[in-house]
Amino acid sequence: MEIMLKAKQIMKRVTDNLVHTVIMHRDIMSKINKMNNVSSKKVTIGIFGKSGEGKSSLLSAVLGKKYLLPSGSFGACTAVVTQVEANLTDSNYTAEIELFSKEEWEKELKDLFRVLSDESEDRNDDLLEIAVEKITALYGADADKKTLEELKNYDKFPEIETFLSINKKTISNNDVSEFSNDVASYIQHSEASPGGWYWPLVKSVTFKVPDRYELLEHIVLVDIPGTGDCNKLRDDKWKSKLRECSFVWIVSAINRASTDKDPWGILKHCIEELGPGGECKSINFICTKTDDIDATVYKRSTRLPISGDKDQEKVCILHRNEHAKKRVKEKFENSEVKKRFSTDDHFLNVFTVSSNAFFDRNLNMESTETEIPKLQDYLRILNQNINRDLTIDYVNEAKGVLSLIQSVQLDTEQKTVETKVKVYMEKNLKKALNELDSRFDTIYTDLEQFLSKGVDESVQLCVASTKAVIAPNMDKRGFHKILQALCKNGGCYWSKNWDVIIDLNRQLTKHLHEYINEYFNQIFPVTGTTGKSVQEQIDKFSIIQSDSASPGSPILHHIQNFIKTEEINLKASLKRDVVDRKKDIYSSIQTTIEKEMSSCYEQAAAVTGIGSMKKRQELLITTVDEIKHDMFNKAKIEMLKNFNNLKLQIKNALESELKKSMKLSLSKTSNVKLMDVSREIEQLERLAEQLSN
Repeated sequence: MEIMLKAKQIMKRVTDNLVHTVIMHRDIMSKINKMNNVSSKKVTIGIFGKSGEGKSSLLSAVLGKKYLLPSGSFGACTAVVTQVEANLTDSNYTAEIELFSKEEWEKELKDLFRVLSDESEDRNDDLLEIAVEKITALYGADADKKTLEELKNYDKFPEIETFLSINKKTISNNDVSEFSNDVASYIQHSEASPGGWYWPLVKSVTFKVPDRYELLEHIVLVDIPGTGDCNKLRDDKWKSKLRECSFVWIVSAINRASTDKDPWGILKHCIEELGPGGECKSINFICTKTDDIDATVYKRSTRLPISGDKDQEKVCILHRNEHAKKRVKEKFENSEVKKRFSTDDHFLNVFTVSSNAFFDRNLNMESTETEIPKLQDYLRILNQNINRDLTIDYVNEAKGVLSLIQSVQLDTEQKTVETKVKVYMEKNLKKALNELDSRFDTIYTDLEQFLSKGVDESVQLCVASTKAVIAPNMDKRGFHKILQALCKNGGCYWSKNWDVIIDLNRQLTKHLHEYINEYFNQIFPVTGTTGKSVQEQIDKFSIIQSDSASPGSPILHHIQNFIKTEEINLKASLKRDVVDRKKDIYSSIQTTIEKEMSSCYEQAAAVTGIGSMKKRQELLITTVDEIKHDMFNKAKIEMLKNFNNLKLQIKNALESELKKSMKLSLSKTSNVKLMDVSREIEQLERLAEQLSN
């Protein structure tokens, strides 16, 4: 922060001077203003875990604010996307609550009552439970027993409709306890006191916490709740949030961290969105409630010898912590998740934490033994690293702008140099673009070959894969309900408790993805270099070559420094675009499959009566067999088209933006002097050296 402040002070002196110069230097002023007003995208940490695993207490402890988040606000049954970030504007605790529109809620309500009124044998019990939960939470006990028309006569119905007209509600308070009480009804509910809980109307909640700059200035913590929700808006938002996660925290109570299927099942099912289709760099597995232990029972079950003068409970806690860390790491090493991520030894970290002991010193645990300080350090270091990267970008950009200003001061032989530089840069730009095009064509050709092999195998195996999903060799009782729900939900069924996950679309994409995954991770790695990545091809691009159009020319020296800076900034911007576009490229296969199968799902969902399950199965299998060649080739073509569009976007951006920079650097006339910024350039050089050290 100190280096950034010094750099901004240097640029302010320059800006104050430029304000008094002629209008022709508006371009320079514009670049400086853009530097000072840039807002970087925050890094997202996604948090998995069931309700009751201690997520809310964990986050309250990490942020050092006991009872900040009402119990259940993280991992609530609502499937609401909840996130926490720093309040950078004032000292209040703030919650920004995004609500459904009146029209969206009317549609949702109709869907819920359609589920409630379904008396068929295909009725889905998970969806029924969710529908009852939402309607009673909002409208009160026995509201689910009414018809929709009867509910509209309920005295609170108009009040709720009026409430929905505000679209977004903001709650702010400087007292943490009062704040927690104020937001409770939007993220919790009590079965013992139904009615008046507004979470069914909520799309998302953003908590903003004051005085936590050092932890959250550039970071947002996002709850990734389970699905099982019949609302498509939330489901889409959930998937988009997954793809944004640069880091993931999996939260599970320590007594079942290595055995509980839920966190591992959720993670396994989200591999595509986090790995090749996302940007996840590492995972923290956080075992909570470490202080919840019966020392006598634990000693007996583990045959742990403890001498009489030691705190037996504490010894048991620390022993169980080490054992849990070992078990979780072993499970991860042998899991499918490990195989699917391009990982190193530091990809998974395991923390064993006690939020209660962090706040309650009577539990006889040192603060460090609760491991909450370790997680705070994790956030602090991550935040510092982001700050450092932003400062490096700012200092480099500032050096480039000052080089541009300084080039105007050196007007000797200006016209001669300008002519040489123009020819030199235009030639190098054309050459660099052709080389980039050639490297991208090589990637395209290799990707096409992998996709073609995947298409061939998909065509051969898709019917068998479909049968394995929709006609499994298992107990058929209740499966007709699952199949009906799968068809209604466009090919996928995720039970509320994640114990059953069936996704026909993902199964149909399986062989295509298997053929391209390794190569896709090479051309779009989340971290590191592969020699083949798109970003490395961009990094090789430069119009400033080792040769020089005018050796020893001071003007050329400053112009080249400016162009180099422009290239660096442009490449950094393109890197962010590449990360976003690669998600679309990867997901295009499944998107195509979903589109090609959509009408079949609708037809299958409409089948009713005796033998409906068999008719649905036959319809799905027949359709897959009939459209397999066309469907998988379309998926291949769509992915290649998206990749080619990325190439064109990168080339166009490089060409157009660098031409603007070249024009700007060569458009200064020598009859107007700006301030001499040689001293400021030296100061920025020293700041850059401090950063590199």
